[in-house]
Order: sequence, then structure tokens, then C-alpha cells
Amino acid sequence: MSVNHIPADWTIRSAGDTAFIIEFGDSIDLAILSKVTKLDTAIQNAFANNLLDGLLETVPTFRSLTVILDPGITTPAKLVNEIASLPIDVDASLNQETRHWKLPVCYGDEFGPDLSEVAKACEMKEDTVIKTHLDQTYVVYMLGFQPGYAFMGDINPALRLPRRTEPRLRVPAGSVAIANQLTGIYPWESPGGWHVIGRCPTPLFSGHNQPPALLRSGDKVSFKAIDMKQYKHLMDARAADAINLDELRADV
Repeated sequence: MSVNHIPADWTIRSAGDTAFIIEFGDSIDLAILSKVTKLDTAIQNAFANNLLDGLLETVPTFRSLTVILDPGITTPAKLVNEIASLPIDVDASLNQETRHWKLPVCYGDEFGPDLSEVAKACEMKEDTVIKTHLDQTYVVYMLGFQPGYAFMGDINPALRLPRRTEPRLRVPAGSVAIANQLTGIYPWESPGGWHVIGRCPTPLFSGHNQPPALLRSGDKVSFKAIDMKQYKHLMDARAADAINLDELRADV
């Protein structure tokens, strides 16, 4: 792929004739995420103004942006050069609505099978682990792994543990888990190797919603502790499709 005058902090990776990847670094870092967000915003603005012919989709991650194109209309090299010439708004992150969610979590007991092990490994009481997890406001770095699964950081360094040495074959939907500097909620039952400390009754992905995924890159997320009675009440509301998502917003 022949490209001209790309920014010094970009690394271009070919992904065949229908896609390429623009990398900004090799770590999970808010400064890198900001670069991804600003470029993605610039691309979406250009596309909305009928520029960037042949662009189909962009996929942001922790540290990179994948650009998917129609090879019948453009080429990776041509599109890279067009994107590199776009003006990047230093305040691009302000152009996207910043949403702050406050999601309920029932910690421990049957919903947090790893809570006691996490407490022991972190040399804390279980209540302190819960409070430490609650005290943070997290940023959604990216969606992946499953539809609607949000990788959120950064957790308090006191809770940072490597993944489980033996992943579970079945992690229930709604499980709230931690690993390394991240926390997440499993939208679906699946295998998983993170430490499960609670469960959230809020649907993270639903075909009844538009868009289907509740969270998106750049969102902020806080958690609030609920007891088993409240959890069951919310699950009943979920079954009746009666959960008001606006009530989960901490910014409205």
C-alpha cells in the first residue's frame, strides 16, 4: 500500500483489499483512545458530507481504527490518503454526546463466585472490594468479544489481577467481572476467564433497542449496588420489557 504524508503517530496495517487498520499505539491508554475517537469523528463527519467515496464502515478499538471499504469504488491507498488529509478537530470528543450510565449490580453470593478469591488475592475484605469497584467511574474503551460487550477501564490498581488461570466454560449473562485494568459485563452466557464479582440485570444488547447495544465507545459507566430483592424486581421488569433506559442515565 503506497500512502503519502501520513501523521507520524499513525501506523498503517493492510487487511486485504477491503480494509486497513490505523494504529496509534500498543497499550490501553485514554490518550490513545482519544486519538482513535477524534479520527473516527473526522471520518464520520466527512462521510456525512458525501466525502470519502467507497467508505463502508469504521471499527474503533482500544488503540486502532479499522476502515472497511468497497474495493469496487476505491482502494485502501486512496482512502488512507484522503483520510490523512482530513482536518482533525482537537475537540472532536466533545462533538459526540457524552453519556454517563449508572448500572445496578448485585454483588457476591451466587452472583459473584470469585469475590472471595479476589478479596484474598487483593488482601481486602469482600466489602472493600465491592466499595473499590463502586468508587470508580469507568470509560468504555471499545465493544467486542460479544455483541454489546463493553471493555471498560480503568479499575483501581488495588483490584488489578490477571485473568483466571482456568477459564469457565459458562459465565451467566449479566455477570460483572474484572481482569487486569478492565471491567466488563457479559451480555450473553459464554465462556470467560475474568473474575466474576456480581451480576447486572440491565440488558446490554437488545433487538428492541436502537441501536441494539446499550453502551458505545467513549461512554462513562458507574455502578450502584443492589440487593437480591431489587435484582429480582429489575429482572421481572426486564422480562416484561419495562426497564426505562433513561432512568439509568446519570447525566440527565
